[in-house]
Amino acid sequence: MEIGKYILEISYILASVLFVLGLKKLSHPETARSGNLWSAAGMVLAIVATIAFHTDSAGNGIKHIPLILLAIGIGTVVGWMIAVKVKMTAMPQLVSFFNGMGGATAALISLIELPHMTHLYNGNIPVGILIATSLGLVIGSVSFSGSIIAFFKLDGKIKDIHSPAMSFINLALLMAVTALTIYMVVAQPTSLLLYSLLVLSLLYGIMFVVPIGGADMPVVISLLNAFTGVAAAMGGFLYDNRAMLTGGVLVGSAGALLTILMCKAMNRSLLNVILGSFGGGGAASKDVTGSIKEISLSDSAVLLSYSHKVVIIPGYGLAVAQAQHLINELDKLLTEKGVEVKYAIHPVAGRMPGHMNVLLAEADVPYEKLIDLDEINAEMQNVDVTVVIGANDVVNPAALDDPGSPIYGMPIIRAIDSKNIIVVKRGMGKGYAAIENPLFYNNKTRMLFGDAKAVLQKLLGEVKEL
Repeated sequence: MEIGKYILEISYILASVLFVLGLKKLSHPETARSGNLWSAAGMVLAIVATIAFHTDSAGNGIKHIPLILLAIGIGTVVGWMIAVKVKMTAMPQLVSFFNGMGGATAALISLIELPHMTHLYNGNIPVGILIATSLGLVIGSVSFSGSIIAFFKLDGKIKDIHSPAMSFINLALLMAVTALTIYMVVAQPTSLLLYSLLVLSLLYGIMFVVPIGGADMPVVISLLNAFTGVAAAMGGFLYDNRAMLTGGVLVGSAGALLTILMCKAMNRSLLNVILGSFGGGGAASKDVTGSIKEISLSDSAVLLSYSHKVVIIPGYGLAVAQAQHLINELDKLLTEKGVEVKYAIHPVAGRMPGHMNVLLAEADVPYEKLIDLDEINAEMQNVDVTVVIGANDVVNPAALDDPGSPIYGMPIIRAIDSKNIIVVKRGMGKGYAAIENPLFYNNKTRMLFGDAKAVLQKLLGEVKEL
């Protein structure tokens, strides 16, 4: 048995190393796929080692192994099928849903283990165990219900609720959850306390996400992901499981760092994102001057074909139109004509962190052509044509010169600095932040109206004929 215990601990250490290496590989698109496989191998190792070598204090091994394997098999098949079939436009929803399942699992662990611990310690659970288990219940529940609400908001099933009262309601709920958690740690858990805390935490998760504006959803998804990691880490503390602890810490810290980076990309604090709800409406305070000017497909083809440098700025509209493969075809055609083509990627473009990177990677766009915000902005004055496809808020110059705009100070891709701008757009609807975009009225801008997929198909034909 001692040998089995040592093998188990070594397996957990190896699994933790695989998690770290996998996360490191996820930092670059070219190694991200192998990074996922390395992390998955670590998880498989941890599961197999636990089933094979874990024993309780009495020396008994894991029970109900067939049921465990059945549950793992069902979860694997269902998860695989969902991931394979999901459309790129629904990828943010998928991320929210899977993240919510992680939060639910962490909450269920605490929900099951707290009564078990009460019996084991005769109603006198050590404070350390109580804190870890209570936090796992609270954070996991908030992550679960918040992620499910985010899923429905992203899917258009739930609208934003903007009311000054929401901030006070959420503050009251947060104080209630905090007070009840502290009381349960001090007074030891009862069934009433346990389920009251569960209900309040689930309710807070719902109310926490409901008022947040759509333009802030990438930050919210990242924050909820961090919550799930922290909740999983609490389970690692509870079971003294190094692999579970390491995995939770990595997910929690990575999610927290990404949240901070996303807030920086929007020039806003996390508190402002949570309380500001700027995705709900309003217009830029400055009066928009100028007029809308359209461009024909043939003129667009000529302008693009005889340019030296073209920058494409993708947004959520590209994902909605499922036009990522067509934009890659256009890229190849222009490259054959001697045009230098690059893609400007804004950190919060789309509905989740890295949405545009994933979208373009699916279309086999070379990774080296994806240029981040700071680097591409240094080149924009030398760009002959900027093509904006489905992006709105991330190119809005109101962020630069309109102190009254809700997005003022937010770093944007400076499309306005390029020599010519073509905007592919279905109509004159506002972006997810629901504010007017002066770029569309600029003298250098020409609008190419229509569904991105249909427009790009016709544009490809025009470019081929030149």
